[in-house]
Amino acid sequence: MNRLNNKVAVVTGASSGIGRSTAKLFAAEGAKVVVGARRQAELDSLAAEIKEAGGEAVAVAGDVRSEDYQKALVAAAIENYGKFDIAFNNAGMLGEAGPSTGVSEAGFSEALAVNLTASFLAAKHQIAEMAKNGGGSVIFTSTFVGYSFAFPGVAAYAASKSGLVGLTQALAAEFGPQNVRVNAILPGAVDTDMYREMNDTPDKQGFVTNLHALKRVATPKEIARSVLYLASDDSSFVTGTASLLDGGASITRT
Repeated sequence: MNRLNNKVAVVTGASSGIGRSTAKLFAAEGAKVVVGARRQAELDSLAAEIKEAGGEAVAVAGDVRSEDYQKALVAAAIENYGKFDIAFNNAGMLGEAGPSTGVSEAGFSEALAVNLTASFLAAKHQIAEMAKNGGGSVIFTSTFVGYSFAFPGVAAYAASKSGLVGLTQALAAEFGPQNVRVNAILPGAVDTDMYREMNDTPDKQGFVTNLHALKRVATPKEIARSVLYLASDDSSFVTGTASLLDGGASITRT
């Protein structure tokens, strides 16, 4: 416990799933947390849960595609807690799915904007603040899809999320001298709203479950524990990594 004592963190995509679980875990480990997502009501309920458990949290709703919103999240950390140490850029979307020959330019561009460009805009302002104050940890949520495992019909999702791996490596190399660590997590299937949207029948869920060596999908809490490791000083010599959290899916392909 208290692995994030005296740390201040921003978590996006915090209204549900991995983001919500991670924000609660960060707070339980001593961090003061700024939670971001589009849905104010869900963020308010999350902040209330954290406070009831003895933690500290501020909710700031907005669209991660907006650079002004990304700046506002960093500003909220500074204004409320005086500093900024950890960023978990977790917000994302599936995007337009289906045969790639039928995906619209607008649909492909939207996935890039939410999953990749928004993460760049976030890191741009997060890293600038961290570098002024001795360093920090930036974490992106990518995916095993398009990196170690290919699914048909999700080209926009796979391309945008795979781009995060290159962004992770470039930023890690550029800002390592300022003690800013940048890493990505690549989960397999996780029991979230997005997972259920992608796998909306028992047959689809059974197929995806069986892709994993563990023969199950992850819970958001399991992924949150890996994010905690990358956020904490336990990973002080870890940067530029793409950490597969895929339940063994990448080793069981047939």
